[in-house]
Amino acid sequence: MRSVFFAMITLAFSLPASAQDAPRLFPSRDVAVTYRVSGAGPMQEVTMAWAAAPRLMRVELPGMGYTIADFAGQKGFMVMQMPQPMVMDIPMAQAAGHVRALEAARFTRLGTDRVAGVACTNWRHEGPQGSGTGCFTDDGVLLRSQGAAQGMQGGLEALNVSYGAQDMARFQRPAGVPSMQMPGGILPGMPPVTKR
Repeated sequence: MRSVFFAMITLAFSLPASAQDAPRLFPSRDVAVTYRVSGAGPMQEVTMAWAAAPRLMRVELPGMGYTIADFAGQKGFMVMQMPQPMVMDIPMAQAAGHVRALEAARFTRLGTDRVAGVACTNWRHEGPQGSGTGCFTDDGVLLRSQGAAQGMQGGLEALNVSYGAQDMARFQRPAGVPSMQMPGGILPGMPPVTKR
């Protein structure tokens, strides 16, 4: 799971870039994307769905459950299905630290490409916490990314892209399921965020 969380947070927990010389880093319309994720462990497939207007993201975690990130509300949670359903709150402040690092990165346009049959533009980003490349659609969907940060490497590539309205019920906290805080307040596989 370390590689899944690394790619998910470092490469996908992003906010819209305000500069003209950088890609849009959050989808502007509802979409679901299935990715092949690579990193420290074996390759896995992960599906991410975005509800664009409320700025919500759902990540299906193979064999574990799913994670919801609420960027507007600055909160998130993970629903684990085994051995019994449990909701674990996610420290969005840590994810926000990685978002700020990506927002501060310098982007360089590299040219156009196609991934999973969808057109995108390749960008290179370099920042204080790492560097890498990503291919983004004009409407902010990340289709391919490869990068390194904090001594770890990871990447993802879209296998299928499906635009369409998302069922908002899939982004809601499940009722009646016990909750717990994430031990130590650190996401699995994530280095601590340094304060400036």
